[in-house]
Amino acid sequence: MEKKGMLVPVLLALAASAIYWWVLTSKERALEAQHEQATVLVSRFDLPARTIMNVDLVETRQIPRMYMEQDAYEVKSQSDIKLITNLVTAVRIPKGNQITQSALLSLSPEAGLSVKVPPGYRGCVLPVDQDLLRLIKPGDHVDILVTFDAVMGDNHKENVTATILQNVPVLGVGSNLGQGLSGAQASAKEKVAAADQAFSDKAALSLSLNPQEAQYLALAEKNGKIDVIVRGLGDVELHPMEIASFKRLIK
Repeated sequence: MEKKGMLVPVLLALAASAIYWWVLTSKERALEAQHEQATVLVSRFDLPARTIMNVDLVETRQIPRMYMEQDAYEVKSQSDIKLITNLVTAVRIPKGNQITQSALLSLSPEAGLSVKVPPGYRGCVLPVDQDLLRLIKPGDHVDILVTFDAVMGDNHKENVTATILQNVPVLGVGSNLGQGLSGAQASAKEKVAAADQAFSDKAALSLSLNPQEAQYLALAEKNGKIDVIVRGLGDVELHPMEIASFKRLIK
């Protein structure tokens, strides 16, 4: 009976020791994990807000995991570096700071059209038919035609068509700024586009024009009917174009 009375405290002491050892080793493992080195993406330069990201703007750095931001981009393979490609900075990211998911936006209307406009150019939005919009993609090049009533030499009006702009780069088509979409995202965007089409037969084509070209496009929109024709991939040549009229066509 005496032995049984002594056995209970011994068992309790062993259990307490086991619990203490488990807690101690758990804390040691957590501490080791915090000091474990992780590879993260950091900015190579000072990045202003609304900068389109690419792999040349970032670099990798090893830091203790305890100093890693909660939503930082951790690099476990070379392909992980490319995850930031075509994303846009939502805020300024100073040089050397970690790149976080919350600091980046997808390349979309939320980021704004200006992130796609080259220096010295203007982003112009042109309403076009939905049917045409489905056939044009960001990165394509188009020509702009205008049909209007021209006053001829004998003072009579004649309907003519002139090509006023050639080889115009397309920045965006509707809400697609060329951000690249997963299958699920593309499907969701198609549903939104279909809903928009139900209310309007027009949608927006975003173009890159120099200031003078932008003026001519605005003038043409006010005084004639605009048509957009798509160039073949790689066709960037400019050609002299005579004004088309039914009189010339019949002759």
